[in-house]
Amino acid sequence: MNVSTAESLERTLQRIDGRGYKAYQDLRGHYRLGAFELEVAHVQGDPYAPPSRIHVRLGHETSGFGEAVREALPRRRGLEDFLARMLSAAIRGAGTREIGIDRLGQEILPRTLVGLHGDHLEARLSVQLPAAGRRILGRQAAKILLQVLPAVLARSLERRAVDERALRRHQDVIEDHTALVALLEEREWVAFVAAGAVLPRRAGHDDHPLESPGRAPVIAFEPPPTLTAEVDLPHAGRIRGMAIPRGVTLLVGGGFHGKSTLLEAISRGIYPHIPGDGREQVATDPRAVKVRAEDGRAVTRTDISPFIGDLPYGRSTRDFSTTNASGSTSQAANIVEALEAGARLLLLDEDTSATNFMIRDAPMRRLLRPGQEPITPFLDRVRNLFRDRGVSTILVVGGSGEYFRVADRVIQMDRYLPRDVTAEAREIAPPGGGSSEAFPPAGCLRRLRLDAYRRQVGPKGPRIKAPGTHRLLVEREEVDLGACEQLVSPSQTRALAEILGRLLEGDRAAAPWNRLGAAFTPEELEELLGGLGDGGLDRFSRFPRGDLAAVRTIEVLAMINRLRSLGVDR
Repeated sequence: MNVSTAESLERTLQRIDGRGYKAYQDLRGHYRLGAFELEVAHVQGDPYAPPSRIHVRLGHETSGFGEAVREALPRRRGLEDFLARMLSAAIRGAGTREIGIDRLGQEILPRTLVGLHGDHLEARLSVQLPAAGRRILGRQAAKILLQVLPAVLARSLERRAVDERALRRHQDVIEDHTALVALLEEREWVAFVAAGAVLPRRAGHDDHPLESPGRAPVIAFEPPPTLTAEVDLPHAGRIRGMAIPRGVTLLVGGGFHGKSTLLEAISRGIYPHIPGDGREQVATDPRAVKVRAEDGRAVTRTDISPFIGDLPYGRSTRDFSTTNASGSTSQAANIVEALEAGARLLLLDEDTSATNFMIRDAPMRRLLRPGQEPITPFLDRVRNLFRDRGVSTILVVGGSGEYFRVADRVIQMDRYLPRDVTAEAREIAPPGGGSSEAFPPAGCLRRLRLDAYRRQVGPKGPRIKAPGTHRLLVEREEVDLGACEQLVSPSQTRALAEILGRLLEGDRAAAPWNRLGAAFTPEELEELLGGLGDGGLDRFSRFPRGDLAAVRTIEVLAMINRLRSLGVDR
């Protein structure tokens, strides 16, 4: 590999100054900028096109992070995430808009932004190469690449610039969360919320912790005595919190008392959070799935008969398809598909569920004769879903006490604090109810087919874009992922787009993607994605890029199931 000098880069920029924008292509290559090596990996073809991609590498003899290569995976990921945030802060501090970086949230996700490798540290950035109209501004580009960029890197990727205490705290948080998730499995819990956790967020679009607004205080979480457990973590030591065992758990209480806030924190507990977020010691079964109604979604050959029986005029629901699902049929399909993807915990909120799917009260049961109502409400299935399939549920309920009869525990949120009111709930509605029938076993195995999309793939490959966290554009189709609430970053959606692109390439894809057959089961897809190893994110993509983040197979399958031209073999 030929590595040029900084002087060579400067001379090239002087030579192309004032020329047409495409002359920036001459910059492609590798350059030594002091301690750093710069690779100009891709040059944008137009000033209005997506920015150019650059990679910077720093040997460990200079970075000072060589020994971290041998640390456990959680600590390596903590280091990578910490350095990515240092880099982001350094770019902001430099006051430059030309250098771009993947946007980071409150969750700590495995990313391609900063990578720790055997002999070097790598960061992947973007640069908007400057122009006047479509004429190159070579002097400004030289300042960005030869002055601003090296200063930013020196303030963020070298150990001498790092606050060691803050780094250790960052690593400790992710290692403690990993240990806490392992304890959930060991102790047969589905979630743990530590005492002192701060759960409320500033706003729906702002995931930072809520600060005291005026006189109203922010209430720190305090577990009820009957659900309090203590655990020992590697760094936080002994902590206490609310442990939710497997089974059926209700979150009840008046409006605005914190039910949905607690459920949302539990939903996000599948991820570790940065220090200071307030949810650092909230952990949830990693196969938890938040489910809601989703009017208008496409459903393809899914067996929703556990919840919806034969429709009028004998239409079966064991092999159900629609391009415009109702609230109840979409929620039934979402649950069945979650079970198919391996869900062990369902999270539901009454406010985002279809009412007729959740419950049917006694007067309505008396009015409708047998055969007039095909829906078996979730109330009748939630108990035997756990008994027969081992799938737990945490459910926010504010309008119907009928669920008291089928719950293992009832937690009331009272002015943002939880109380165990199970005994009171059982006095009001003694255990019973629900269906005595076994929850139906999984129906015919579904094999997913993408033939309709593969036929549209041209010589330049699949056309897939991810314009936001919950939206995909696949060829000419828009895929709405708004119901996939546990997607928390646009980087995850870009990873979904890359995965789908590899799947659409079929036999033309590189190994191991080409080993997945024309029709594949969810289990085969999970085996493939799990077999990509620690470098799996790079193996999603056709080229190295710094704007991808890890995503669960559960979300990959949710995306595929929402494709309107999906094919299914049963």
